[in-house]
Amino acid sequence: MRTSLKLLALAIALPAAAASASGGSVSPEAEIKLRDLLTGQGYEVTEIEAEDGMFEAEATKDGKAYEFYMNDQLEIVKIEEDSDDD
Repeated sequence: MRTSLKLLALAIALPAAAASASGGSVSPEAEIKLRDLLTGQGYEVTEIEAEDGMFEAEATKDGKAYEFYMNDQLEIVKIEEDSDDD
C-alpha cells in the first residue's frame, strides 16, 4: 500500500516539475534532478532557473563554465561553453 502511495506521489510530482519550466521558478524536485544529472557528470552547478519554457543551468567543470538548456522532460537539448568575453 505504501509503495502505491509513493508511486502516486511521484506521478503527481513529475508533471509539476516539468510545468515549472515555463513559470520562471524551478520546483525543488526538478532542481534536485537537474543537479543530480549534472553533478553525476562531474559538473559543479552554480545556478538553475526556468526561462522560455526551458530549464537553464550554469555549471563549471575543469575550470570552464557552461550553460545547459533542458526541456520539460529534463533532457539536455543544448550546451554552450560560457566565455568571459560576452
